[in-house]
Amino acid sequence: MAVAQGVPGWERKMRIVLCLFGLVLSVYALHVELSRERDPDYRAMCDLGESVSCSKVFTSRWGRGFGLVQFFVAKDSPLNQPNSVLGILFYTLQMSLGLSLSKKAALALVLSSWVSVAGSLYLASILAFVLGDFCMVCVSTYIINFVLLYTNLKRKTAIEGLKEKTG
Repeated sequence: MAVAQGVPGWERKMRIVLCLFGLVLSVYALHVELSRERDPDYRAMCDLGESVSCSKVFTSRWGRGFGLVQFFVAKDSPLNQPNSVLGILFYTLQMSLGLSLSKKAALALVLSSWVSVAGSLYLASILAFVLGDFCMVCVSTYIINFVLLYTNLKRKTAIEGLKEKTG
């Protein structure tokens, strides 16, 4: 059963802005990675210096399947996709599920957000402690993921509050 009212008005607008920005960043990251694979001399707009390089990060071991999938399948397996492809899927899922005001959709939004935040924390630690690099595109997606989690938690709380009042 869908609930039409009670969800904060800012939530839908915020979700659309965050997901569109996340999609743009993910598509750009995929473009940079594919361009760098075709041309090792390719220089992305986000490559500002030796330790501020998004293409260095995207083409690293951790730029595909979080650096973990290759332990289970071949490095060039179709299952070992760039993280940016996972980002495209995630932001599309967030936007699609955001159209529904059901309690199940709200739960799926929150759960998928927790997974994205866990992935963001993992990749941020790789970025800082293993690669020693700063990736503006990466950090921007981490921020988007945290704000989406907050937005999804607000939605879930609002929908649960309505269910209690009407239920």
